[in-house]
Amino acid sequence: MKDTNYTNEWPPKAYKNLEFLNSSQARHVRILCELAEPKKRLKRMGVYNTIAFFGSARIPDSNTAREHLTVAEKEAAEGKPDDEALAQRLRVAKRHMRASKYHDMAMELARQLAEWSKTITDPKKRFFICTGGGDGMMRAANHGAYLADQPSVGLGISLPFEQELNPYIPHDLQFEFHYFMIRKYWFAYMAKAMVATPGGFGTMDELFEIMTLIQTHKIQKRMPIVLLGSEFWNDILNFEAFRDWGMISDEDLNLFRIMDDIDEARDWIIEELTTHYVNKPHVEPTIPGI
Repeated sequence: MKDTNYTNEWPPKAYKNLEFLNSSQARHVRILCELAEPKKRLKRMGVYNTIAFFGSARIPDSNTAREHLTVAEKEAAEGKPDDEALAQRLRVAKRHMRASKYHDMAMELARQLAEWSKTITDPKKRFFICTGGGDGMMRAANHGAYLADQPSVGLGISLPFEQELNPYIPHDLQFEFHYFMIRKYWFAYMAKAMVATPGGFGTMDELFEIMTLIQTHKIQKRMPIVLLGSEFWNDILNFEAFRDWGMISDEDLNLFRIMDDIDEARDWIIEELTTHYVNKPHVEPTIPGI
């Protein structure tokens, strides 16, 4: 029987073949795209340096948290005493109310840092607020930059939840990554300072990875790290215990500072960035092989 699977249509080029590009065989191509496309766009937008903010996507500002708590208390009072769903909503509302002050602090710190950055004469030496692009603490930092009338960066990630980018990121600086490892690369590569606010597994992952890279000299640039909120950080992590058990050295405790005062955090970050970057010649970052 004659083969009927012949056609006069011209075959698609490999780089236009979506079936191939979405296959496991083209994974390395997709990884390279997530390296090359953001580099082009960031350079076009004049973003060479960032101050990375990390934190929970779940924590609202204090006004919203207070409203949610009021509603939850009213529902619990009017509902049945044994209604576990209402009780759980009330517990969550109380937890969010407790943490919401850090949302407000992150927004104000980001605003002040963005205001300072705008005063730097050389545009290539300015610092842009950069977050994971989501809600909660990330929204707070992007909102702070927005209030200072400075664009900020949102490095989003495709997830089954917490996917939406917050509205305070300009379109040209909105990114959505598929690969966590490439998203982490852009966080570490562009950041000259880091602010970690209260957060969950994702925040701990980013914080410890950055500190590990600095500890092992994979990151050799100066990167001041602020852990915002001593009540939170001292409650969940005993850094001295790492040292006392011999897991880290005394010097490793100098990789970060735990702070509660916005002005103190702002002044230290500005002092570090001015000394190590603003007062030194600009060197444009490069990516080997791209």
